[in-house]
Amino acid sequence: MMRAMRPDEARIADIKSALKYGFAAGMDNSESIAGAIVSYVAATREVETINEVYANYDRVTPEDVQRVANTYFNDAGMIVTTLATGELSGGAAEMGSVDDHVAMAGGDPTPTRADRVQVPRFEGAAPARDAGFEELITQNTSPIIDFRLLFNVGSADDPAGKEGLATLTAMMVSDAGSESIEYADIQRAMYPMAAGFGMQVDKEMTVFSGAVHRDNLDRYYDIVASQLFAPAFRDEDFSRVKTNLLNQIRVGLRSNNDEELGKEVLYEMIYAGHPYGHLNLGHAEAVEALTIADVREFYQNNYAQDVLTVGIMGDVSDAFLDRFRDDITGEFPQTSHAMDVDVPQADPIEGLQVTLVDKDTRAVAISMGFPIDVRRGDPDFVALYLIRSFFGEHRSSNSYLFQRIREIRGMNYGDYAYIEYFPNGMFQFHPSPNTGRQRQIFQIWIRPVPPEQAHFAFRIAKYELDKLIRDGITEEDFEATRNYLMKFTNVLTASQGRALGYALDSHYYGTEEFVEYIREGLQELSVEGVNRVLRRHLRSENMAAVVITPNAEAFRDALLADSPSPMEYESEKPDEIYVEDEVIQQYPLNLNASDVRVISVEDVFERRIFE
Repeated sequence: MMRAMRPDEARIADIKSALKYGFAAGMDNSESIAGAIVSYVAATREVETINEVYANYDRVTPEDVQRVANTYFNDAGMIVTTLATGELSGGAAEMGSVDDHVAMAGGDPTPTRADRVQVPRFEGAAPARDAGFEELITQNTSPIIDFRLLFNVGSADDPAGKEGLATLTAMMVSDAGSESIEYADIQRAMYPMAAGFGMQVDKEMTVFSGAVHRDNLDRYYDIVASQLFAPAFRDEDFSRVKTNLLNQIRVGLRSNNDEELGKEVLYEMIYAGHPYGHLNLGHAEAVEALTIADVREFYQNNYAQDVLTVGIMGDVSDAFLDRFRDDITGEFPQTSHAMDVDVPQADPIEGLQVTLVDKDTRAVAISMGFPIDVRRGDPDFVALYLIRSFFGEHRSSNSYLFQRIREIRGMNYGDYAYIEYFPNGMFQFHPSPNTGRQRQIFQIWIRPVPPEQAHFAFRIAKYELDKLIRDGITEEDFEATRNYLMKFTNVLTASQGRALGYALDSHYYGTEEFVEYIREGLQELSVEGVNRVLRRHLRSENMAAVVITPNAEAFRDALLADSPSPMEYESEKPDEIYVEDEVIQQYPLNLNASDVRVISVEDVFERRIFE
């Protein structure tokens, strides 16, 4: 109660620190710097205003905070909005009183000062004689130090029946306490540094990453090192983390994100019986059965030097790097039990195979795709990268699918294509680094579509893919897309953290630096060569499709009947669109009963569905 009690000085100091270092953390690329400066310059015409603002923060006292709270947080300035169905009973409609609560609280106006979290120095075991890990170190003048520890271990290494173990283990490192510090204290200690420590698990990669200002590096390292090298695996952390993981599967993905849901079901469908054959988060029934002993064993067996690449960028000293190297060699074993084999290609798809996920949802999400035998470093990759961008660059209104489905017909929000795994596309414009895979798929993503237009949307996606394969890319489209990518690719590595992530990916794929790799490859392309690559790798006759839809049985019947699916518009369209619609609404899918499967959303990711 800021009005009743004098705010704690330590807490005020931590807030000031978090504001300062949080601002500094965002200043690692030109766009962020420009965005941060413009509001101040617009108001005062002086960049120095930024320093004045933070100097004013430093002058704020607990008494200032309490005075402002009493001035503005009172009944006179309070507005209450109540949302209810039906009549409100009793005193529910009464506004209540902040002033009364303050009067009742009373209390000591000078509460006891909270002690700062004590972070013990991490003392690692004696280092091994020879380091068995690889490193990518870039020492520069940036005050923000970014680091990533990339283990070539991922969900493909989950033991059978323990799907989700790789992710749960990583969460028990980054989102739980260490032997020397409990998790609540870790969060308190991180806050004034405006620093974080996170994880990401994909099929073949587990990445731990973070960034911190050099002023706080030593204290930050002591915290993170204790989590990395000496996780506690406490029961209370395990219960919380496992519950969070189950909620990510059942609520965050299955209930609240139909577009991502369709994409992930498509991957399970294409990779059935394959090392990639389950969601990175795992299957809920398997996760529920996991134990702390499982997590401890996976950590001990798989977090090792021979599968580790360390990446660091920023103004970091040689002394710090030596300490970090010693701790890695002293704490992590030399050899991992992780999979070290060439990942096989997925089984071939015969015909058009459709899975309908029956869900009570307001809009339909469509994903369709097939395996491709191309990844970064392949001679055809850059050409296929250009084809993807032309056909469906993520969040680009210039891409072909976007123009044909959204802009001209106004059917939905987005229509995109991918040749690499792109998780969380609903929430970000650019793909996350460090999802490197030996195997990839070509994928089309149509999101979201009104149910009455779903059949037409399904047809138009296949129709446009068929047309692309048949007609190829024109010289004009080729040049426009190449010019776009020559500039846009720089954006992907604009920040130091992303540049580090892409550097690790280039190391994994054995290519040169990503921007140069793409730009040099683009310069060597011709429209004739691009169209040869297009016809070599793209197809539509053997393809998997997933549709998240209400009334899935009715949609199944419509697909099998292959009856016309006319499109209706609320506004006039050009005549050529109506002519094209006549073709699309009757475009044959030629599906048999065995080609279309209906599953309940309640079964998705609970257990293995596809065999």
